[in-house]
Order: sequence, then structure tokens, then C-alpha cells
Amino acid sequence: MASELRVNTLKDASGNNSVAMSTVADGSAKLWCNWAGSATVNNSFNTASITDNGTGNFSVNTTNAFANVNYCRAGFVLNTAGTSGIVINSTTAITQTDSTTVVSIEVTYFNDGAIDGNRDEVIVHGDLA
Repeated sequence: MASELRVNTLKDASGNNSVAMSTVADGSAKLWCNWAGSATVNNSFNTASITDNGTGNFSVNTTNAFANVNYCRAGFVLNTAGTSGIVINSTTAITQTDSTTVVSIEVTYFNDGAIDGNRDEVIVHGDLA
């Protein structure tokens, strides 16, 4: 039989630094992924797979669905020359549509356009279904 632990507040071992469970549940990233530009997943949480849709264009397929598409994504990309950039979603460059099980990602180096980085990273915050 499965165990269940019900608490309202968490504290450290000294009884200090309390945090409400709602902060832990609502404020934690519900998906994160680190992958190579070839869509090879290096490490992840709540990521079933990644689809490479073309240069700098990826679909991150979730293990557990989001409740809706009103989630927030942020990310980072690094290439071999050490140049870093950002991972964003752009409706002008991405052909796929966000859903509760697919997060659309465009990898770009600031103004240089879509590219495949050596290390791409994304985190997504939102409500799970």
C-alpha cells in the first residue's frame, strides 16, 4: 500500500526557514530539459522526448501533460565557440503549435537567428493536469 504524507509547512532540521507546501508545489519547474542540438537528451525532468523540426526548432514532448497552454518557458543555449544565447518561442519562426503535451522551442543566439546549439536548456513553469 502506498504511503501518504500530508503537511502544510516544511522547515529545515533546526525548525527554521519555513515554506508553505503551496509554494513548493506551485513554484517548482514542472519541466526542464538539457539537450544537444541534435535533440539528444542529456538530462531532464518530465520530458518524454524531443523532436527536431529543423534548425533551432524543437518540440519538447512531456511525460505528464500541463493543465493548459498558459505556461511560461525560459532557456539558455551555448555553442562550441562559447557564445551563449537564449531559448525562446517565436510564432514567426516556429511552425508547430503549443499544446498541453508539446512545448515549442526556438533556439536562437540573440539576433543571429535560429540555430542548433551544443547545449540547449529550457525550464517550464505552469500547472500540470
